[in-house]
Amino acid sequence: QVQLADSGGGSVQAGGSLKLSCAASGYTSSFYCMGWIRQAPGKEREPVATIDSGGITYYADSVKGRFTISKDNAKNTLSLQMNSLKPEDTAMYYCAADYGRGWGCGPHRPVSMYGVRGQGTQVTVSS
Repeated sequence: QVQLADSGGGSVQAGGSLKLSCAASGYTSSFYCMGWIRQAPGKEREPVATIDSGGITYYADSVKGRFTISKDNAKNTLSLQMNSLKPEDTAMYYCAADYGRGWGCGPHRPVSMYGVRGQGTQVTVSS
């Protein structure tokens, strides 16, 4: 099974930027849906941004205009550029992927329907 290794988290001040990266042990082109999911302390996991095999992207309202998701099938990587970070962006971020098309690739896909997930990378934004 393809494994995902996410990295790039860290601690930044509000207004700063970070770029998360996710390296797949196999072909990212084989996945129908890839994305980033985050979980803040005491909160449920939520999809932040997703990209499907056709390159169509989805962003949560809270990150629109600030985050950009991209995928490089030649390098088998997924990235999340995060700009203008806010304290409320503080969370553990997970790279996630799935082969199935049944749920689409966006806000209606339950986070439990991502069959492959990275180990997570912590993002902390201080005010």
